Amino acid sequence: MNKRSLYTVLAILLILLVFGYEYVLEDKETTEIIEEGVVVKTNTNEYFLPSSTTGQIVHHENYSLSYSEPHEQAEWVAYELKASHLSNTNLKRPYFEIDKAVKTGAAHWRNYKKSGYDRGHLCPAGDRRFSKEAHDETFLTSNISPQEHQFNAGVWNTLEQKVRYWAKKYDGVFVITGGVLKGQMKTIGDEDVSVPNQFYKVLIDNNMGNTKMIAFLMPHKDSNQPLYKFVVSIDEIEDLTGIDFFAELDDSIENRLEASSSYKGWSFN
Repeated sequence: MNKRSLYTVLAILLILLVFGYEYVLEDKETTEIIEEGVVVKTNTNEYFLPSSTTGQIVHHENYSLSYSEPHEQAEWVAYELKASHLSNTNLKRPYFEIDKAVKTGAAHWRNYKKSGYDRGHLCPAGDRRFSKEAHDETFLTSNISPQEHQFNAGVWNTLEQKVRYWAKKYDGVFVITGGVLKGQMKTIGDEDVSVPNQFYKVLIDNNMGNTKMIAFLMPHKDSNQPLYKFVVSIDEIEDLTGIDFFAELDDSIENRLEASSSYKGWSFN
């Protein structure tokens, strides 16, 4: 073998070694992300996390979720929204990315392309503007659900803004939200991402031990109705979804508050 041939072989071997090393690093990084998704974050209010009907809970730095593989989206996303989290900072919207912490494989963003539906955030980017990392983390495909634009930009957006108002007024609330993944639903994309017929949002305020809750159930269509018209009991959402929301609360408190559809104590001004 002449010198030129030897150098060529060595160059090829070097390239293969580099690619092999990068592949191992990427695989290790993915494994670490998935393992990280098993551990509850210290800054996550795990006390208020609901039950999972899917057995696949993922904890990110700034929200947690329960992923439903049959429907290719989260059955719920849960996070604490503190008054200190609220910010008007304008951050550049990043590209959506597949959530590598979902062991069964999160849906690809291409399912939404030309579907006629928005990539509707469950944990809104607007609730995570306190840092670029927190904001960008909401652009994982595990945190989105197909939403009609008029609904997403209309009554649902109005509810999200009201949640921020309450977070400021009551010095923080814990939020759980998702689509009702039951019954006959349309699907979009090659992965058959379900389009929920209803969306819910459940809030708990446990400030100074004075616990109060409120729940909303909205048909997946725009509406001019005032928000209080969509208030239901948490028991109703539990019956619809099969999710147990506040099992860690004392039963006497849980049963009383979850059965109520009163919105007393929540300012709608």
